[in-house]
Amino acid sequence: MLGQSISRNSLLLGLFAVVTTVLIAGTYLATRDRITAAQRQAEEKALLEIVPDERHDNNMLDDTVTIAAGALGLKQGKPAYIARQGREAVAIILPATAPDGYSGAIELIVGVNRDGSVAGVRVLNHRETPGLGDKVELNKSDWVLGFNGRSLEKPAAENWAVKKDGGAFDQFTGATITPRAVVAATKGALEYARAHHDSLFADAGAAEGSAAHSHDQGAE
Repeated sequence: MLGQSISRNSLLLGLFAVVTTVLIAGTYLATRDRITAAQRQAEEKALLEIVPDERHDNNMLDDTVTIAAGALGLKQGKPAYIARQGREAVAIILPATAPDGYSGAIELIVGVNRDGSVAGVRVLNHRETPGLGDKVELNKSDWVLGFNGRSLEKPAAENWAVKKDGGAFDQFTGATITPRAVVAATKGALEYARAHHDSLFADAGAAEGSAAHSHDQGAE
């Protein structure tokens, strides 16, 4: 009788495990497409804040090149998004990592126009101090909007620093390390875009082969 009881309980446990697995798999399959669509919508919203619809006629999420690990502070390769009018690339949105934030790495995207000016900067992820370093977020402060229209000539490259360091950019009251890191990462993105301009801003159809070459250079 003991053996029969153990066998029956084992069978019930096995059946429960199978049913649970089926339910979990079914839930995953039912929600996977919705989760993917929501993530895609969130990504597109961030990109359109930098390069709005009226500036391009392509889908930036589907028009990308990969920036290799080692470039722009990236630990792994990430996509850069291209905005086009017709075949011409009018702007590119580069991923970048500022490794020297106060509380760790700061992940951001930097939009660079074809003429080398900043289309916009957005911080995507950070662990900076609430009320101080988190002012790099647009919903906490308009500080990042101060990059719009800037370039390596405006201000001059040597003035790409916070005012405490003799540069042109404001720092936050009580917090200098965070804005210093974002300024440096944004300048690095502009320098990368300048160094690889021909490949990053290649016309549609010509971009794929030349971009791969430029990424190898960027990771050196």
